[in-house]
Amino acid sequence: MSTSAADVTADHVSRYVWIKKGTAEYKQAGLALFLAGFASFSLIYCVQPLLPDFALGFNISPAQSSLALSLTTVCLALAILLASAFSQAVGRRGLMFVSMLLAAVLNVAAAAAPDWHFLLVARALEGFVLGGVPAVAMAYLAEEIEPPQLAKAMGLYIAGTAFGAMMGRVGMGLLTGLMSWNMALAIWGGLCMLAAVGFIVLLPPSRNFVRQPGINVGFHVNAWRRHVQNLAMLRVYAIGFVITSIFVTIFNYATFRLTAAPYQLNQTEISLIFLLFGCGVVVSSVYGSLAKRFGGGSLLIASFIISLLGIGLTLFGALIAVLAGMALVTIGFFTGHSAASSAVGPLAKHAKGHASSLYLLFYYLGASVTGTLGGWFWQQGGWQAVTLLTVMLLLPGLALAWCSRKSP
Repeated sequence: MSTSAADVTADHVSRYVWIKKGTAEYKQAGLALFLAGFASFSLIYCVQPLLPDFALGFNISPAQSSLALSLTTVCLALAILLASAFSQAVGRRGLMFVSMLLAAVLNVAAAAAPDWHFLLVARALEGFVLGGVPAVAMAYLAEEIEPPQLAKAMGLYIAGTAFGAMMGRVGMGLLTGLMSWNMALAIWGGLCMLAAVGFIVLLPPSRNFVRQPGINVGFHVNAWRRHVQNLAMLRVYAIGFVITSIFVTIFNYATFRLTAAPYQLNQTEISLIFLLFGCGVVVSSVYGSLAKRFGGGSLLIASFIISLLGIGLTLFGALIAVLAGMALVTIGFFTGHSAASSAVGPLAKHAKGHASSLYLLFYYLGASVTGTLGGWFWQQGGWQAVTLLTVMLLLPGLALAWCSRKSP
């Protein structure tokens, strides 16, 4: 029987050459994937603190200025499926490097934008090319890291995404206090180019990847279909949708709440709230050790309980209670995301890149759909309505986590 990317036989699995814990390759792979997470997510979110500057500089409305971020995430979500399919033909490592490098170049191009429409095109293309990083990174880890260490390696990668998302917001906000937004955006693009070079130098070549020559549409559609027909996998996808829905909605509308009375925080103070993402960096970094001790299923259940406690705390009026609640929601989110994403690889018996891409598609749909729906709840009932929406999602998510507790 011939071995294909669609169906890896048990004999082939037994002959995998894993990257083992304690080796130089293991450390290099962990650092390389941390750089990938940092660069990709910092590039996505680095424009968020610049939206008021865009509105002023290009003489546009705040709603129009938000397109600099929303177009990037929309194109990213659409590109993830295509990237996972394309990586089957060209390989994981090279695709991730090219994606990171092109996205950094496009960030510099956005900094030099002569008009608003040029900037939007650059940001949309940036999201599209970044689709080559998230799903492919998860597939690389699932294919190359020895199974007992996968959770730890996945946690380190997610720590990089958390650090990037945090620094993209906070770092850019601090830089624009020292220079123009154009210069700050260009410097950030240059920094991420260096991260891309570090990534390709450090990441060991794929040894267990089985190339699928050409772009066989039928093969890719069949691979995605088989994954969504897997009930255990579908539960994980739904959990990914729920956890990011809760997290994004809480942070989106907390900024509106905290800029209004009685808090009236200014823009700099609001941007510093994203330092709470540091909780996610810590949690993701130690997730592997926690999973080995308590099990991924138990941590997934705990993530929803922690998030529920955090949402409850935000209902109190004191600022310290609101911030503590948001910190708990952050911890719950990154614990849940680490657990869910770590389960995708072991559950996928074939086409791991396709499995990862579907998880991330559901993940970003949660951010897009619920993040927007939360605006209607905010307008109708303020913060209480927003928390109601998140709890309405959290409870079925907790039920799904309970049903998935015996998954890898």
